[in-house]
Formats: sequence, C-alpha cells, structure tokens
Amino acid sequence: MAWMGALPARFRRERVLVVGCGDVGLRTARLLHGRVRLLALTSSPERQAVLRAAGITPLLGNLDDADTVRRLSGLATRVLHLAPPPAEQGPHWRSDPRTRTLTRVLSRRAAPRSLVYGSTSGVYGDCQGEWVSESRPVQPHTPRAVRRVDAERSVRAFGQRSGVACVVLRIPGIYANDRPGGTPRDRLLRGTPVLLDSDDVYTNHIHADDLARACLLALWRGGHQRCINVSDHTELKMGDYFDLAADLYGLPRPPRVGRDTAQAQLPLVLLSFMSESRRLHNQRMGAELGLVLRYPTVREGLSVSV
Repeated sequence: MAWMGALPARFRRERVLVVGCGDVGLRTARLLHGRVRLLALTSSPERQAVLRAAGITPLLGNLDDADTVRRLSGLATRVLHLAPPPAEQGPHWRSDPRTRTLTRVLSRRAAPRSLVYGSTSGVYGDCQGEWVSESRPVQPHTPRAVRRVDAERSVRAFGQRSGVACVVLRIPGIYANDRPGGTPRDRLLRGTPVLLDSDDVYTNHIHADDLARACLLALWRGGHQRCINVSDHTELKMGDYFDLAADLYGLPRPPRVGRDTAQAQLPLVLLSFMSESRRLHNQRMGAELGLVLRYPTVREGLSVSV
C-alpha cells in the first residue's frame, strides 16, 4: 500500500498486538512487517513457531484465563482483536467473556491508541434482503451473533471510558483461494444443493486480503466508536454466487431445492446461513478508511483461483 511507505518514524516504532492471529491476522501482519513491532497472543505453544516465522513475537496466554494475559496491559500501542467468542452453550451463552477480559486488561495501564474488533454482519439478523447500513439497530438471530453483539458493546464501553479510538468491523463471508475452506470449490464438488431463487437469500462477501487491508487502515484511520461494514460490491443471492463459482471453475452448477427440502437435507450450521438475507452498504468503508478494494466483486476474487 503506497501510503504505508510514507509513514512517519513514530508510526514505524509502534507495537501492534494481534489477538486471534489466524488467517486474517497473519495477512494483516504481512502488510505491517518491518514497519512496526508485531506481537500476537496465542493459547497454543505449537503455534509460536508459525508466528515467529511470520516476524511476529508470540505471547503465550489465554483469554479464558485472565491471569495469563495480564502482561498485555500497556504493551501495545494498537490492538487488532480477531478472537471469536466462546462456542459453548452454558448459562452465560449470551456474553463474550474473552472480550471483556481483554478490555479490562487494556484498561489497567497506558491504553492503546486504537482498538479494532472484527465482528460479524450477522449482528443485523435477517433483514429480508434490505440494504443495511451501520446505523441499523442490531437484531441477532443466532447465539453466535448474540455473543458478537455483547463483544461489540464491551469494545464500545472501553472506548467511551478510556478515550481510545475503538472501531468495530462488521464482516460477512470471508473468501480467498489460499484460505483453508476459502472458496466454494469443495462444496460444489460435493454437490451440496442451494435454494430455489424464490426461497433464496442475499449474501455478502469480502476477500481475505481486502479484509486485512481494512483491518490495517482501521488501526490508524478509524474514528472513535465507529462501526463499519467491510463488504465488497457484490449483489448476489447465495445460489447465484455458487452458480458463478461453478461456471468459473468449470464445474456443474449445484442443484436447486425448496426450503422445506433443504431443512430436511442440510446441517443446521449451513441452514443458519440460508435463513438471513441482507445487502450491506459499504460507503463508510471507503469514506472513512479510504479502502479501495483489490477485489471489488467475487468474480474478480474467485477468478484468481481458477
């Protein structure tokens, strides 16, 4: 990115902490490599070698055990939080204790200049195919999305009491040819059905590389207490998305079934993605972050992997 080459020396000396440094975290780290000191929290000793190979200093700790992450206090000047909430369905299933732990730790000493949280567009719930801007009230329909709403509130509360620039990125389906499970190819090869057009839902996408660039820009350019939809310009229903992918890969298009048939044949996790329809407005992404997408639609992004 051209603007990165002109970063003043004070930015290059900054310490960026990635919490939840999986695929997107590593992509973001690659963009920052050599320009800042990179740190990453990991709960897996085996992953430390992977992080070091990427030029990242691993910090062993677990957000499920607050005592192991106390060292994060005052350590970083900017924080990218990509760790998901717990998946268990216990009595406190509506909350994300991991984000609460992180924000408490960051409050103990000198707070970072910015905190960026990677949330999900699922917080909007089913919008019946309507266009959705960041000002729309959240209405999560799944336990996963309910926990993300709780995490967003923790992040915003931290920003309000600390003055830290906190940005929530609301992220749809992430894809990339070099991301594990990051393309529709395997699903197409399995012949998994999609819905009839009359039953189908609109779906939204972002290429993993563009998402990484959005994360980086939000760390430096994000405003205070802002939510930003990070989505490309694609406007497709889910079935049309898989048809497009099949055509690009030279594979048969998936069969179409009615919703009643799908509910009898498909797993609950997949059905949950087929039960919500929305189209994300992404103007704020360009206006506030200045992000120009490398892959403006899924056609460009999927074509890379053909």
